[in-house]
Amino acid sequence: SVPELGIVSIIGPNGAGKTTFFNCVTGFERPEEGELVFDGVVLGGLRPDQRSALGISRTYQNIRLFGKMTVIENVLVGQHSRLRSGVWGSILRTPRTRREERDALDEAMFLLDFVGLHGKGNTFAKNLPYGDQRRLEIARSLASRPNLLLLDEPSAGMNTSETVDMIELIRRLRDKLGITILLIEHDMKVVMSISEKISVLDYGVKIAEGTPSEIQSNPRVIEAYLGRRVAAFGMRRVGSGGDARG
Repeated sequence: SVPELGIVSIIGPNGAGKTTFFNCVTGFERPEEGELVFDGVVLGGLRPDQRSALGISRTYQNIRLFGKMTVIENVLVGQHSRLRSGVWGSILRTPRTRREERDALDEAMFLLDFVGLHGKGNTFAKNLPYGDQRRLEIARSLASRPNLLLLDEPSAGMNTSETVDMIELIRRLRDKLGITILLIEHDMKVVMSISEKISVLDYGVKIAEGTPSEIQSNPRVIEAYLGRRVAAFGMRRVGSGGDARG
């Protein structure tokens, strides 16, 4: 469960089922069992676009921008699902269509400013630095005005400074825009610093759930994150005799 206005992280080894879970929530895959409910609505049977209309949006582990489109155009594409002017309105350039286009452009500019891309609207997306491409993908996901935002490894490939900025951006998404955050992340420093609740998956099974401090001391989680994951958590490996080993 994800509390409203919460920041919840899903962690687990590669192949644990984290991205598969995101795909189930957004409608690109079907769960083998169980039921997904969002804001009182059962999601089973709803198409991805219908789930988006309910207020669910996501980013991807591998950046999926339109590289030959400008930054502002990428954000405008994200607004498409909620714009109401049809084909004839666009052709005839009705007052409603023109007003909607102005509002869409204003909102897109606001989102670019919010994520830290002020002044880069006319840059081709492919020419942005990697960290800015990550920010643009978040801006595009915000264009549909989501209530729930699924972020798939938003700090992947970032340096320390970019990661710190991403943590702050995620907090502002919740605090300033009122968006609930569900996060997949391999950087345990990010997870532990930002999460209010953490769910741990291992081979498709939830093996633990709790606060960061509870997860840090959970033996099953430690066992699933031996090696460098243990060091990243700041944990100690528990030996067979029950005593901790460095």
